[in-house]
Amino acid sequence: MAQEVIKIRGGQTLSGTVNNHGAKNSAVAIIPAAILAEDTVTISGLPEISDVNTLVSLLGDLNINTTLEGSTLNVDPKSIENAPLPNNKVESLRASYYMMGAMLGRFNKCVIGLPGGCPLGPRPIDQHIKGFKALGAEIDESSDTSMKLVADKLVGANIFLDIVSVGATINIMLAAVRAEGQTIIENAAKEPEVVDVAAFLSSLGADIKGAGTSTIKINGVSKLHGSNHQVIPDRIEAGTYMCIAAACGDDIKLNNIIPTHIEPLAVKMKELGVDIQVDDDSVSIKRNTPYKSVDIKTLVYPGFATDLQQPITPLLFLTEGVSFVTETIYPARFRHVEELQKMGANIHSADGTATIKPSQLKGAEVYASDLRAGACLIVAGLLAEGVTTIYNVKHIYRGYTNIVKTLSALGADIWTEEI
Repeated sequence: MAQEVIKIRGGQTLSGTVNNHGAKNSAVAIIPAAILAEDTVTISGLPEISDVNTLVSLLGDLNINTTLEGSTLNVDPKSIENAPLPNNKVESLRASYYMMGAMLGRFNKCVIGLPGGCPLGPRPIDQHIKGFKALGAEIDESSDTSMKLVADKLVGANIFLDIVSVGATINIMLAAVRAEGQTIIENAAKEPEVVDVAAFLSSLGADIKGAGTSTIKINGVSKLHGSNHQVIPDRIEAGTYMCIAAACGDDIKLNNIIPTHIEPLAVKMKELGVDIQVDDDSVSIKRNTPYKSVDIKTLVYPGFATDLQQPITPLLFLTEGVSFVTETIYPARFRHVEELQKMGANIHSADGTATIKPSQLKGAEVYASDLRAGACLIVAGLLAEGVTTIYNVKHIYRGYTNIVKTLSALGADIWTEEI
């Protein structure tokens, strides 16, 4: 069976403008959340990525009428049916677990295949389960392929998350918005995507306070109506293009950003010595090598995003000294290291930290083990001498809208081939 690869001939200087898309990590929660409404919902500003298409087809499996045109989705849930969700689609997409909270909130019952997505080491959903149980759900995990969640009724509860988890925070919100009484989530995630999902639920008539802080209070309501909602810009897509611009850009402008969302990356780039100018809703970047070596440690928001740890790594080969990247969220998130070594990179990882030394990269055949590793390899390929071939690009298409076309328009020598 033919598979698509991305090929890059490195060494080009890029310039021009990029229009940032809607946030993947918001979109993948807001689409499932739409089933909590009882009238038509319009979601605009969606990224045009495979994860969105997968979730829209899951809504179809529940007999929901949807129309997706470009970046706008209309969801009419009036003829919704509670059906078991097929395993093959759910397996391809980790964020399918948001269907659990949404269906539990809507029907008090859900049967769903076990979620998949990027293999980033253990990413348990125990905090989600803990939250659902606190709200009154019983959970049957006896099957190897699916999970059954059932509640007589959902009743508000005080839930303290043992670890700060975006997924668990959002999933508990989805289940709690129609529960009886008040739910309080303590040690909640503060990420912008949590705030965006709360804003969407509020537009449906939910009563949520405190999103963006560590304590979220939800007063349950009996029903939710339709609404229109625009998804926030994607800070990770923006960050990836910022890394590309700093690696090989001569005056690249990125539109549709929220400055506070990209600040953790912008601060680190200034420390590197990148020429960066942040405006109200755009950022302009020029390459300014050699860079100064830096230490990066991923943290929950507003710290340095784990999703940008991989895309920024190739920049660190352009520094004058040794840099260190420490991963505290997903310590197994270093599968890109071996691929970069194939390109001649002086990089090693041990115990959750990568040690990175100045290197001249050379084109090679490499494998995208996950979405952000794929982004890292694109940045590396743009920097490398010769041609880089990236395999398993389906991961990249899960999170970046038309990335090959976008980079080509900036002057990159990049193309796809069927092999």
